[in-house]
Amino acid sequence: MNDISILAAAAAPSAGASFFVQTIPLVLVFVIFWFLLIRPQQKRMKEHQAQIAAVKKGDRVVTGGGLLGKVTKVSDSEVEVELGQGIRVTAVKSTLTQVVDPASAKPAND
Repeated sequence: MNDISILAAAAAPSAGASFFVQTIPLVLVFVIFWFLLIRPQQKRMKEHQAQIAAVKKGDRVVTGGGLLGKVTKVSDSEVEVELGQGIRVTAVKSTLTQVVDPASAKPAND
């Protein structure tokens, strides 16, 4: 019985070290996911929210439904978008997907 207790006592520290060695790959995978997927996505989300919060009259926007228009009126949570001549709709700011930069926009082939 004495030999068994000595073996059990000797095996205990290696079991703890073994657990630590087994968790290192999981931690490394999480760190890689954090830097390659989660962090860039959070950064893009913050930039998008800032872009939508800064929308102003005269900006060209794309709605969640894919409609492209010009902002004619802005309130705290809504914007009025002119889709065509005399066609105006009210959209919730959070449904805007993009503010189109006029310098990078290409003219239509009309």
